This record gives sequence, structure tokens and C-alpha cells, in this order.
Amino acid sequence: MAENLTRGQVLETAARLVREHGPRALTMRALAAELGTAVTSIYWHVGRREALVDALVERTLHEFAAIRPAGRTPRTRIVSIARALRRELLARPHLIAMVHERGLSERMFRPAQRALVHEVHAAGLRGARAAEAVQAVQFQVVGHVLVERSRERAPEQRAPDAVPGSGGDRVLERALAGEPDAERVFEVAVRALVEGLLRAP
Repeated sequence: MAENLTRGQVLETAARLVREHGPRALTMRALAAELGTAVTSIYWHVGRREALVDALVERTLHEFAAIRPAGRTPRTRIVSIARALRRELLARPHLIAMVHERGLSERMFRPAQRALVHEVHAAGLRGARAAEAVQAVQFQVVGHVLVERSRERAPEQRAPDAVPGSGGDRVLERALAGEPDAERVFEVAVRALVEGLLRAP
């Protein structure tokens, strides 16, 4: 493999190492072993580790730039952007942390933000209301992803015997005691948010 090694293969393998094991797992020796080549070959393709990390950050930014809306109405397209943004954030937390550490988070979100601006304009919003709608969707997605990640890292929780204020609603209590369907909760929240934001004042 070493003879036909390309820069793209090096970056793809490096990104996989980071996704699966975190940034600390990304050493030039580990990367060379994964690729079945010498460390010097890695240096030739991407430079030293710092240059490799910079290339991974740029690659991640490029992937976020590929987010495109889908649907026939501004409402459905905004929801599709939110879905795509959540999917991208969940797929590569370690790489996103590397982007954030380099102060490039705003640049990472810019393509989705531009797409959202286009759709809220198409829905008739302008000025401060349009800006608030874009920010509300972005914050909803990022906040939801942070909660999902936090729940994944948290120790197993013991469910309470009853939910205060439930009024004996057993179905409600069982649902709240169980593990939430994060994707369904996201869909409900983002659809309700978008519907409220685009409703005529």
C-alpha cells in the first residue's frame, strides 16, 4: 500500500483514528502502522503532526460546507438543514473539538448559517426576526447535541419511582423513566421551533 499511498488515504485514515479513539490516538507511528507504511512516508504526504491536524481541520470544515437543504417549502428545508447539522456534529465529535480548539467553530457553522438565511428569507422573514430564527435553529441543534453527548458519557441513572406533578399519568411516568428517543425528541423540538419562528407575527 505504501507505494500507492495518497494524501487522501492518509487523511481518511487519520480522521478515522480520531473519530474512533480521540486526538491522542493520532500519532505518526500509529498512523503509519494503520497504513502499512513508514513514518517518513507520512511526513512526505502531510508533513509533521501539527500540519496533519491542520489538514484534518480543513477537511472537517469542507465536509460541513457540503450541507444542503432538501424539501419543497422553507419549513421542510430548514428542518432538513437542522437534521444534517445534527448528523454531522454527532458523527465526528473529536474532529469538531479540534476545529473548536483552533477558533474555527464560527467558520464551520457558516455554510449551514448561509443556507438557513436563504430559507428564512424565502419564508418572508427579514432583519432582526430573520437573524433570531437562524440563531434559534442553530442553538437548538448545538444544544441538543450537547445534551445527547452528555447523556452518553453519564453513568447509568436510576429512574425515580414517580414524576412529581404527573397527576398519576402512568404512561407519562413510564415514558420519562425510560431512555428517550433522542432523534424523535429532536424532530419534535425542531419542527415545533421552526413552525413557531415562521408563523406570521
